[in-house]
Amino acid sequence: MPKFSSKRRVQHSAGQMFDLVADVERYPEFVPLCHSLKVRQRTPAADGTEVVVADMTVSFKLVRETFTSKVTLDRPNLKILVEYLRGPFSNLENRWTFESKSDRACDVGFFISYEFKSRMLALLMGTMFDTAFQRFAQAFEKRADVVYGKPSAAT
Repeated sequence: MPKFSSKRRVQHSAGQMFDLVADVERYPEFVPLCHSLKVRQRTPAADGTEVVVADMTVSFKLVRETFTSKVTLDRPNLKILVEYLRGPFSNLENRWTFESKSDRACDVGFFISYEFKSRMLALLMGTMFDTAFQRFAQAFEKRADVVYGKPSAAT
């Protein structure tokens, strides 16, 4: 099963980066391969977590697939867990962590493992998915610079 993980130090706070990744409705604006995203349900919990069920459509050339995920936004612990519900995968697991290093810096951890149900789809999309996941962290960091401003050289 293909897997990818990364940890990047970014010059934005852990809270800012959590908020950026948690803002799933904006993904089509900057996430590689994300064509559209529709939130089906949003359920806040008393413990500060929130569960979002969303449909994401990814596309590459003539291939377009939609899958549904349950996203647990754990703000108190600065973690995000994405659990696969239905679509073209037989398995999909995605985790984000945000570890504060200072008021203006954090380490963003990203992990994903996935397997397509269809061997043909795996052949068509597999290499592109691998490349896209390698660019995910960079896409979020660039988005943070747009939303929160580029960090100054002095910080």
